[in-house]
Amino acid sequence: MTDLIVAGTLLTMDGDRTIWTDGAVYVTDGLIRLIGQRCDLVQMHPQARILGGPGCIVTPGFINSHQHLTGDRLIRSCIPDDIDSNEAIFDWVVPIHEAHSGDDDELSATLSLLEAVGNGITTTIEAGTVAHPERVAGAFQRVGVRGSVGAWGWDNGDSSLCGTTDEVMERQQMVLEAHASDGLVQGWVTLVGHDLSSDRLYVEAAELARMAGTRLTFHLSPSIDDGVAFLKRTGKRPVTHLADLGVLGPQTLIAHAVHLDDEELDLLIETETAVSYCPWAYLRLGQGVSSAGRHIEFLHQGGRLALGCDTENAGDAIDALRVGALAAGLARDTSMDPRSFGAHEALELLTIGGAEAIGMDDKIGSLEIGKAADLVVHDTTGVASTPTSVDPALQLLWAGDGRAVRDVVVDGVPIVVDYKSTTVDHTDLVAEANEAQRRLLSQAGLAPTPRWPVR
Repeated sequence: MTDLIVAGTLLTMDGDRTIWTDGAVYVTDGLIRLIGQRCDLVQMHPQARILGGPGCIVTPGFINSHQHLTGDRLIRSCIPDDIDSNEAIFDWVVPIHEAHSGDDDELSATLSLLEAVGNGITTTIEAGTVAHPERVAGAFQRVGVRGSVGAWGWDNGDSSLCGTTDEVMERQQMVLEAHASDGLVQGWVTLVGHDLSSDRLYVEAAELARMAGTRLTFHLSPSIDDGVAFLKRTGKRPVTHLADLGVLGPQTLIAHAVHLDDEELDLLIETETAVSYCPWAYLRLGQGVSSAGRHIEFLHQGGRLALGCDTENAGDAIDALRVGALAAGLARDTSMDPRSFGAHEALELLTIGGAEAIGMDDKIGSLEIGKAADLVVHDTTGVASTPTSVDPALQLLWAGDGRAVRDVVVDGVPIVVDYKSTTVDHTDLVAEANEAQRRLLSQAGLAPTPRWPVR
């Protein structure tokens, strides 16, 4: 493995949030070995390959805590945005998933992960692959990024993708056996969640995650629907019911949790259950985050919070800085308090805070000696970054996005150099993706049409 020096203004995100104005990170054997002044490290290691330099900002790799890598990608921007989320899911997403082959799953995941890493995301928590998790794991390996995979399971409902509790749990076990919890690609226990999982499935999934030393993730309460369904079935709010079942805890990452009452908020904090907050999805789907969301309150009370991009017909762009800026803007506007949350806090959620929420802060999330070398070089020499700010956090979060990402290193390996993937030529995938979109829409009996006339 080639020795590297990654240089620039370092946002280390260490315990003191130290910034090195002309710093560098020395990397060997996949780990950060030294942090110091650029000139000193270059002199000490003249043989090392150099990435970045003056005019660059170096951050830890960003963490996307909730991303669907299959299904939506190949029909990106095809689902109308004037329908409700249930119609979008059951009339569009489910039929498309039913039509997917293994080749489609790997193609979809490869495209999504290429976009993600090109925007500085080095760790992706996959929100659930219905049919072919092993092909999604292959996409992770092909692109060279870190993350988790899971077999999306549910045992309530009438979809052909629904299984028995035993069938769902067998698939979960198979994924965990195939992907060790300490690997670059980890196996997670992954359910659809909502009210599509039986109590037995929730309980057995949580126990499997605890016994295997891995994580459990599922969707809950992005809209008011889960609250209505759980109250009707159990007489309790969703989080309260799952707490009573013993499903919550440090090993659990709940996606969304937009609509919570006071008791639910307290239970998430008391049990140290983590939440993935995907603000673009709730705005795109009109789910009420600006009026009901309590994510920043959750964070301020000690909750474990991370940010996610979600799927391409909800969160759309897989760009961590775009999500961070939205989260900060929503927090400041809904509280009408500019001191409540800002650029620095959003960057924490994308790095060390997000790493803690997904249980990986011992390995990633900050530039510190002994941690995995997941680093991102942001080029600030262009017009959009001129003049450079005295506070690089403000510049990155409010004025930046993924387009400035020039180089990316994961586990000590340069996988993006000069804006291009070193592992995959995306031009080879364009024709394949376009053909897959046409075929999948046809097989699913779907015919999206533009709202405005096309001549």
